[in-house]
Amino acid sequence: MASVNPFNLSDSEEEAERRPNESVDTQRSPSQGAPGPPPGNPFSSPAEAEPPTPLLSSNRTSPNGEGISVSAPATSAMAGSTEARVSVDLIAAQLLRDQFILTALEFHTELLEAGRELPRLRDYFSNPGNFERQGGTPPAKDQVLGPGGPLNRAGSISTLDSLDFARYSDDGNRESDERVAESDVLSQERKNLKSCPEIQEPIRQLEKRALNFLVNEYLLKNGYKLSSITFSDENDDQDFELWDDVGLNIPKPPGLLHLYRNCGNVPPSQRNMVDVSVAVDASELLGNCVASESSKKPGLSQQQQTEVVQELEYQLGLLSSEKQSLADQIKKLQSEIQTLKRTVSSPPPATLDLSSQNSSHPSSSSNIITSSTDSPSVDNSQTLEGRGVSEAGNGGDPPSKQKASQLQSCNKTHVHFDQPNRKLSPAFQQALLSFCRMCSDSRLGAEVSRIADSEESVMLMLGRCLPHIVPNVLLAKREELIPLILCTACLHPEPKERDQLLHILFNLIKRPDDEQRQMILTGCVAFARHVGPTRVEAELLPQCWEQINHKYPERRLLVAESCGALAPYLPKEIRSSLVLSMLQQMLAEDKADMVREAVVKSLGIIMGYIDDADKYPQGFELMLLSLGDPSERVVNAVHQVFIPAFSAWSTELGNLHVALIPSLLTRIEKLLPQGEHGLDEHKLHIFLSALQSLIPPLFALVLQNAPFTSRAAVHADTPAIEVTRFPRPASPLQDIATIIGSREVLSVLLQLYDHQLELEGTTGWDSLLWVVNQLLPQLIEIVGRINVTSSTCVHEFSRFFWRLCRTFGKIFTNTKVKPQFQEILRLSEENVDASAGNGILTKATVPIYATGVLTCYNQEEDRKLLVGFLEDVMTTLSLSHAPLDSLKASFVELGANPAYHELLLTVLWYGVVHTSALVRCTAARMFELLVKGVNETLVAQRVVPALITLSSDPEISVRISTIPAFGTIMETVTQKELQERVKMQLASFLEDPQYQDQHSLHIEIIRTFGRVGPNAEPRFRDEFVLPHLHKLALANNSHAVESKRIDIATQLFEAYSALSCCFISEEVMVNHFLPGLRCLHADMEQLSPEHEVILSSMIKECEIKVENRGMSDAQGSISIASSLVGEDAKTKFLSKMGQLTTSGAMLANVFQRKK
Repeated sequence: MASVNPFNLSDSEEEAERRPNESVDTQRSPSQGAPGPPPGNPFSSPAEAEPPTPLLSSNRTSPNGEGISVSAPATSAMAGSTEARVSVDLIAAQLLRDQFILTALEFHTELLEAGRELPRLRDYFSNPGNFERQGGTPPAKDQVLGPGGPLNRAGSISTLDSLDFARYSDDGNRESDERVAESDVLSQERKNLKSCPEIQEPIRQLEKRALNFLVNEYLLKNGYKLSSITFSDENDDQDFELWDDVGLNIPKPPGLLHLYRNCGNVPPSQRNMVDVSVAVDASELLGNCVASESSKKPGLSQQQQTEVVQELEYQLGLLSSEKQSLADQIKKLQSEIQTLKRTVSSPPPATLDLSSQNSSHPSSSSNIITSSTDSPSVDNSQTLEGRGVSEAGNGGDPPSKQKASQLQSCNKTHVHFDQPNRKLSPAFQQALLSFCRMCSDSRLGAEVSRIADSEESVMLMLGRCLPHIVPNVLLAKREELIPLILCTACLHPEPKERDQLLHILFNLIKRPDDEQRQMILTGCVAFARHVGPTRVEAELLPQCWEQINHKYPERRLLVAESCGALAPYLPKEIRSSLVLSMLQQMLAEDKADMVREAVVKSLGIIMGYIDDADKYPQGFELMLLSLGDPSERVVNAVHQVFIPAFSAWSTELGNLHVALIPSLLTRIEKLLPQGEHGLDEHKLHIFLSALQSLIPPLFALVLQNAPFTSRAAVHADTPAIEVTRFPRPASPLQDIATIIGSREVLSVLLQLYDHQLELEGTTGWDSLLWVVNQLLPQLIEIVGRINVTSSTCVHEFSRFFWRLCRTFGKIFTNTKVKPQFQEILRLSEENVDASAGNGILTKATVPIYATGVLTCYNQEEDRKLLVGFLEDVMTTLSLSHAPLDSLKASFVELGANPAYHELLLTVLWYGVVHTSALVRCTAARMFELLVKGVNETLVAQRVVPALITLSSDPEISVRISTIPAFGTIMETVTQKELQERVKMQLASFLEDPQYQDQHSLHIEIIRTFGRVGPNAEPRFRDEFVLPHLHKLALANNSHAVESKRIDIATQLFEAYSALSCCFISEEVMVNHFLPGLRCLHADMEQLSPEHEVILSSMIKECEIKVENRGMSDAQGSISIASSLVGEDAKTKFLSKMGQLTTSGAMLANVFQRKK
């Protein structure tokens, strides 16, 4: 292309001579592309990057508003004649207009050096405002400056063939200045011109900052973070987060990788192109010349400028409207394409009949080009979109029965390759190509050589290849194949291949961990949603059935979890038959706890979706079976998932209070024996825990069937439910708000519930009346039949009543539960001596009422009621000489909670100061139960003073009752002061002459020593317990009464048997333990020969220990091994080695192997 060079017009003359057949003023066809940056310097400014273009073009406006209207023929005339010269001012105006700023600056410098300063350039470069970016983008060369600011030039008139898809367009205010060169010749010339200075000249500061920015960006994007940090530290004068900090007044160029790939590479045009000539009318040329001359006049210049702006604004409005209409049309066509894709997603995809399209429209490309030429307002990016839409739309509506193979044949006929103009035989050509080393004989070679050309062929290819790909992928990364396997299994047309793919899915990982199983389950659910229940039943369930007895528990766990995850997507008949049977079999046969846990959870999900009422008995049996599982995690899953789901189904069937709860109560009653022994506590725990899990759905049933339910309406001022209103649920499924539907609805129902109970009564409230009149009496009767000495049973029922009362509320507890207990217990004064009233006080009813009902609420009146009840029970049982087991059970259960220690001490102090000695004795014995759980401060401040008070009681029986409590203090307390006080009190019992003949006191002391001696402090045992036992044994040898003598001997035997397991020093063994045993042996020879044999063995064993210790002392270091019973072999060996004086060399020889 010949372009005007105003600095050396001879260049144009030489160009014209080389191309005589072309016009000198010819413009390059738009098909050759838009101007682009030279490959040598991608960071140059737009002025540097732009290739030479005609300086004078029609209808341009200078930056100062002067019209320049010189046509191309005029330019040609100047190129052909050396006499016609362009003025310097026009050159400067054109350079500024086209934003050749650096060229204009160099031109301005040369003029200054020549002494010819140009006002236009001087004014321009002295104004800083000309170098500020507007809107983040410098004015492009195709902007027209007018009174209203910069105006966008219309889209370039180009064809689709002229577009280069790898580069940005030059239309509009683009943020990138990367452009396609006008011609290969100019690109190569500018590349050669620019490359040399880059090599020879040193790097400029701006170039260095730009390169630094791009290098840092590259390091960050590719994971070289440490290198990026180091690079930033080395260039601390630059802000790498802001491109503007570089200092170039240009947009940020593409990334380093993009520049490396595309710099200097101008893709060749895909179509044949020809050069065409464009000219203008002479009248237009004349008008432009006149306009150019008249623009120098101030008056005409302003008028012409106004006319140009008005005309351009009018054209801009037209083009904008046309652009908007075309954009709307593109969106419409794109939506139609998406609709068509969705409609043909299931059947084999329809194809475009490209061959008929091409045959019927041989000039389709020219039509597209013409339409693009007619609408110059559409920029290149929109033209690209339009071309894609038009190509998709021109295919028309293909026939629905068209096969994918037709597209393959069309593509083969559509693609053409250039054949060489040679006369080689086909056989020679084939033999020649055989040296390319292509392989299509193998399976993989056949797949590679056959490219899929439709969705169906892609699915077929994946179905063939995936079985070969999966075994070669690392086990830890095989979950990455799950989406591929699932999509292929969903869309593959062959059932056999789909079955193979699903088999691969379930066998993808040998032992899938939790995360991998979740991924597979997610894929199975997505598959089920996509294919529907029929294919899930036919394709997924068989895979589960195959894995049900797999040797790895992780695979069986996957099956159990799949049954629950797929339950919503299965046919309802399959849910209640096949899946239920599979899970039942796994629950009964699988040995892995985690598998049975997953089975129980899946059964719970099945219970939430099953609707066959005939399966209700089977569900009940499954609940009982899973509750009896030996694994705690399985039982927890039953309470968290299965029972809530099963109770919801039971509520829908109306069986919750009619069948489910009564059946559990019946089973509990069958467990209760006629006597007080033989109760199966494990089964009682199973049934009672199930009842406890049914309390929330029972209360929800009471609320939903209440008379006020129809009046419940949620309001904006509905108060929130107190956090402590309900016990903490074991799972979200036991949350009453979840069962009801929402916390707002539950709040309204609770308000109406409390109002109904307090003011309106329970008339017509069948579900609540069943709880009051049937459930509570039956539970109270069962409580009265359990063994009070079984702390497990007492604790289970206590927790059950506590949850029942807390769930149903305080008003219900005070008005419905407490009256029924109080009526049975009958604690009035007139019934203290009545034998009929004492029977129930010895049962478990007392501790369960005290700990399960009276402790539900912890306000002052509730605590007073509990204190009064315990005081009355203690008084009643003591005065009636009844067993204290019920009171002890109450103290044990309450003493486990430190919050009730003060309350229990208050009750005991009431007994300490009671007028009756029987009550004081009971209080003293209760201290023994309470001391173990109370902190030492309370023991020192409250317990010990009370016991010392009782130890000086006038009644000897009261004093004797304090001995077990004193012994427990010595066993648990660590404070020296307390131990000394207790030791002094016990010493007074043993050494005071008034107690010499107190047989019961001696019995109690010996029993206490045998109980607390092994756990007490060794010093207390060696210095106090064993010496006094020796004295008691010696005194018993001379006891006159044989019955008392044998009683003391029996207690001494029990005490010495317990103490023989303790470590006793040799001195104490010789001075007290062995003499005491010999005294006891003398008694047993006469009174109990069977005990005498055991005592002889104990004495002989103790004597051997004493002898061994004497020998070990003589042998020195050997005694260490005999005394260190729990020391491991390594410690013993090292300790012995440490005692040796052998040198290091000799030690090394010890471990050498003999030759």
